[in-house]
Amino acid sequence: MKVKRNKVFSGTPWEPLAGYARAVQAGDVVYVSGTTGTDPAGKVLSPGDAYAQSKQAIQNIENALKRVGLGLEHVVRTRIYLTQIDRWKDVAKAHAESFGEIHPATTLVGVQSLIDPEMMVEIEATAVS
Repeated sequence: MKVKRNKVFSGTPWEPLAGYARAVQAGDVVYVSGTTGTDPAGKVLSPGDAYAQSKQAIQNIENALKRVGLGLEHVVRTRIYLTQIDRWKDVAKAHAESFGEIHPATTLVGVQSLIDPEMMVEIEATAVS
């Protein structure tokens, strides 16, 4: 059985360059690619502010989910990649503000760097309708 795939593109420059979609819906599951605190043109917002970048990344995830008729309440899993692990409380605060009542399974991992040196955090999400 072939599963129909619905793809969502955000317009950032990395999607065509690397050949991926912001989100892919396959059946009842939506996989949101690693998402950063950027505007649609790929400009990093709030350099040096892990909290603000996390909030923007989550907003970008929510925008992708809305395009397939879902919201943050449908998220069952997040993965967070952080370049400065000592800033984890800032990221955790932003995550809790958006997902505190939803309680998705979550992983937070310290990484050496992301695609742009001003990016501090990248968040993936999985949602189920």
